[in-house]
Amino acid sequence: MSAGISTSGINWIALAMIDDTGKIIADATKGLSESGVVLLDGDGEGATTANITAIEEAGTQEYANNKVKRIAHGTPTPQVAVTYLDLPYEIAMKCNGYELDATGGATLGDKPHVAMLICSDDFKGNKYFDGFANGELIMPTRNHGTNNKNETDANATFTYQALTPIDDTVFVNSKGTQQPYKQWNSGATGFNAAAMLKEVFGGYAGDDITKHGQVAKPASGSGATQG
Repeated sequence: MSAGISTSGINWIALAMIDDTGKIIADATKGLSESGVVLLDGDGEGATTANITAIEEAGTQEYANNKVKRIAHGTPTPQVAVTYLDLPYEIAMKCNGYELDATGGATLGDKPHVAMLICSDDFKGNKYFDGFANGELIMPTRNHGTNNKNETDANATFTYQALTPIDDTVFVNSKGTQQPYKQWNSGATGFNAAAMLKEVFGGYAGDDITKHGQVAKPASGSGATQG
């Protein structure tokens, strides 16, 4: 099956917290789950938009002898604008660096390292993946509006700012340059889901979450559906 680059929809977004060495935090208390990864698809949960910008910047033309002789390319600085229909409170607070206290409150602390993998479909029947092995998540706004004869909902919006992966062997091109973003297509020659998950999520070796959404499953009330 051939692979395409145009996509349709969002199947899911998976998240994990990464430690200062670039390894996944596989701990339900310190991280996001026992495996380290959460794929949010429970009752009323899921991503509605994930718009990636600044994957590449237009180059700067350099002239000599009255001609364009070279184009200089700056460092990519990808960002993802993410909207969730809903996101469990504790997971949202952890990913955004808020410190939870015994009263149920949360105050902003240090930003953790967060890895993100976005899955969509191409138009040839394959899964398309956009991966970030390191970055920070911010929640820049919260909007509220009164209900009237229509319900006014305020879905959670976040901005993910990609960073260079901590592990210097991750997302490296043929010239040895490390990049903040990598993409995969399940229809591409040699696609390896386990290798992709291990690279994005700091050594993750759990279930193959890429199969999620290909088979109908009952809705779950929890926020950590995988498989």
